[in-house]
Amino acid sequence: MPIRLGVIADDFTGATDIASFIAAAGWRVVQLNGMPTPPLSTSADAVVISLKTRSCPAPEAVSLSLQSARWLHEEGCDQLYFKYCSTFDSTAHGNIAPVTDAQLAETGQPLAALCPALPVNGRMVVHGYLFVFDQLLSESSLRHHRVTPMTDANLLRLMDAQSAGRLGLLPLACIRQGQAAIRQHLETLQQQGCRYVLADTLDCQDLAALAAALLASVLLTGGSGLGGAIAAHATSQRAAAQTRETPPRAGRGVVLSGSCSQMINQQVVRYRRRAPAQALDIDRCGWR
Repeated sequence: MPIRLGVIADDFTGATDIASFIAAAGWRVVQLNGMPTPPLSTSADAVVISLKTRSCPAPEAVSLSLQSARWLHEEGCDQLYFKYCSTFDSTAHGNIAPVTDAQLAETGQPLAALCPALPVNGRMVVHGYLFVFDQLLSESSLRHHRVTPMTDANLLRLMDAQSAGRLGLLPLACIRQGQAAIRQHLETLQQQGCRYVLADTLDCQDLAALAAALLASVLLTGGSGLGGAIAAHATSQRAAAQTRETPPRAGRGVVLSGSCSQMINQQVVRYRRRAPAQALDIDRCGWR
């Protein structure tokens, strides 16, 4: 059975995030940590490869992403998805555009769709501006991120600063006109010489409309929301429930959190009220 979707994620947390969204839609998902080498030993609807390329030098990010893309192609993958953070964690010198350019060249696809929005977590794109709930990205806690300080909420400007091609906008009004309007707008942007298109997205219905309209000829990039919407569009929930493979519930589990973002810290506080928790000293653990 061919792999319907091959996801190349720029960090482990993001890979786990999109894998869970796709699995929730009923697909069988395999998540791999790091660049895979042996052939896949089990069948899957989606394979998610977790890399560490979000903030490494661009040439390294491109090289690892291309190796992953070629491995997925050898495994019979139908379509690629480049997954990055819903807060577009990437400065003007970041890796999102270089990796996207490399994937476009590798696949021969003429256009890349950019959809970082994740409405269920308050990440929305309107008129090309990324909001975190009711705040512009540049006014949220991400402005003070130690590695990728997000001081500009305009994703059109951020992408332009990194990219070599022309970028267009798929506005919210067009998305809400439905599949035919979306495809017509994408075709128009492509005729105008656009290499990338940023999609406005306010809610989950907008993600569903995008998932229904985006063709296999478009390179998919973005956050977890679009990945989950694509899986949900491809199969009904009832049919998915019949084929879903879930791990056994017996036994104990451990949840590790390594992020210091404001949202994650809030989640950790909430978790500690419900279950035992322990802070780890990374230096004492000997982890590098």
